[in-house]
Amino acid sequence: MKKWSPIYSVKLLLFQSTTFLLILVGCTTSSENDQANSVDFKVTEATITELHTAMSEGRITSSELVASYLARIDRYDRNGPKLNSIIRLNPNALEQAIALDKERVESGMRGPLHGIPILLKDNYNTADMPTSASSVALASFVPQSDAFQVTKLREAGAVILGKTNMHELAAGITTISSLGGQTKNPYDITRNPGGSSGGTGTAIAASFAAIGWGSDTCGSIRIPASNNNLFGLRPTKGLASTQGIIPLSHTQDVGGPLSRTATDLAIGLNAVIGHDPADPYTSAMAENHSIDFLEALDKNALRKARIGVLTALFGDAPEDQEIGLLVKKAVAVMEGLGSEIIEVSLPNLSTMLQGSSVIGHEFKWDLIDYLQDEPTAPINSLEELVEQGLFHVALEGTFRRRMADEERDDPEYRESLEKQENLRNAVVGLMRRMELDALVYPTMRRPIARIGDRQAGSTCQLSASTGLPALSVPAGFTEDGLPFGIELLGLPFSDPDLLSLGYSFEQNTDYRRVPSYASAIGKDKSLYIPIQTDFPTAETPHTELVFEEATGTLKYLVSVPEETLGDIYAMALQLEENQEPGGIIHRIAGPNSQMVEGEILLAPNTIEKLREHQVFFTIFSSKYPKGQMRSRLAIP
Repeated sequence: MKKWSPIYSVKLLLFQSTTFLLILVGCTTSSENDQANSVDFKVTEATITELHTAMSEGRITSSELVASYLARIDRYDRNGPKLNSIIRLNPNALEQAIALDKERVESGMRGPLHGIPILLKDNYNTADMPTSASSVALASFVPQSDAFQVTKLREAGAVILGKTNMHELAAGITTISSLGGQTKNPYDITRNPGGSSGGTGTAIAASFAAIGWGSDTCGSIRIPASNNNLFGLRPTKGLASTQGIIPLSHTQDVGGPLSRTATDLAIGLNAVIGHDPADPYTSAMAENHSIDFLEALDKNALRKARIGVLTALFGDAPEDQEIGLLVKKAVAVMEGLGSEIIEVSLPNLSTMLQGSSVIGHEFKWDLIDYLQDEPTAPINSLEELVEQGLFHVALEGTFRRRMADEERDDPEYRESLEKQENLRNAVVGLMRRMELDALVYPTMRRPIARIGDRQAGSTCQLSASTGLPALSVPAGFTEDGLPFGIELLGLPFSDPDLLSLGYSFEQNTDYRRVPSYASAIGKDKSLYIPIQTDFPTAETPHTELVFEEATGTLKYLVSVPEETLGDIYAMALQLEENQEPGGIIHRIAGPNSQMVEGEILLAPNTIEKLREHQVFFTIFSSKYPKGQMRSRLAIP
């Protein structure tokens, strides 16, 4: 069997892909943004429909798309901001794309994703490359066969570009793992991308593929969607098979896509839903062939909708207030578009939710069952993984707690399953009694946490414990420039109607934004932009300021001749407020600093202010104690 390097085979593949692209188009290099050919087609933010149109018109080929996405991955994931979303690339992706290009010419499209490059979370079985759930314990493990959804994707014509990093074994919501490390959020690389499908969330937000797949046991599709300005549906349990997805909890696990647009999500969902004899949860789909997400999309869906605002999930802590107010504004937009908005409550909701998760009861046993079905698996259990130290230390507490479960079927487990049934009946009863099309609440009650900090504020359990569909919809940005989403929860198998509501919201708003740390490709300017200064006196200090666009970093070298400005008190970046100097946002140097050199990671909102020439470089000194020695910074 072919030996695999878990991560670092990437450089060879990128070299091969770049070489292929050079041969293919003659003059394109990895530094020439994401142009695929002389027609100047850019993959950044391109939809599946746009990619199909370009391929059918001969403006681009699937193999050129693969090379373009690989160039973006090299620029932003492996270099620049080092987003770290891709755990491994498929070395056969270019070859598969070439074959699909030939097939398109000779016999037409085989399916709705023909030639479209996609990404898979690293817990989807693929028989042609490792599936590791981002754990070093499974780094070389190649399953016997593809997951059911992967088979459907190949039948639809998709090109699997690679696997994305995930919170190890899907056991968390910030995406850190022993095999892949920490994935960063492309809107602010000091923040987490959500999880456990955070690699997919970051990668799709950054246009590393057209669409990507994740899984959701309690928020793992919806949280990365919210954190990355994406659409993500946790489908009705049984709408699509989970066969071949490394399990966390067979009762709560679901799989599906994350995308930049509602239409792309519809295309992806249509490709993978359906009955799978190997997954008894999908039995309801055996005779249900009427579900079509694309046909259901209606720009005016909100005009006739009745939506219940589930206020209990908004939270009442001070940390919940910013997102809560923003979600209420989004609900007001829905009302303005014609929706009937009703505040609703579920008596004893917190009590019903408490103890309804079965992850702690099922994970240990489900993983054993999965590994026993795979004869080449290098470990046999969670205990073996922990005993050998084959995990990231951030997961130790979680893994040891879940190892402690001694029986598959104990009274506490049965009680949790009973709670799930009671909760489902209560939610369905409320929605039918009040004739609601959806419930709405924040996907995450709190802003995205910084990497290394605990992420609080998830509302994931309502959908996870009931098996009801829930869609996270991009709804804007916080004051700090961080994305957030609203969640729409519906009745069983109302998934297409939910997505139609999300589509209607999308079509009547404009909340999609290219990430700050993945937007340099496609711009005809250097990644290193010199910043001009214009101090008001002849006593100008020597300044060299450069903005590194790919990483959002301001690099500086400042030298002040002795006695020119008197004693130096401080050097700082200062915002403009009403055409006057405002508050200080970054302290660059302190007292007696005649010469300083360094760099600052700028927040997304600061970058926007810098582009708008609303940031000053200010020197405070004994001669200019109020900061009169200041220069407005300007990007040429």
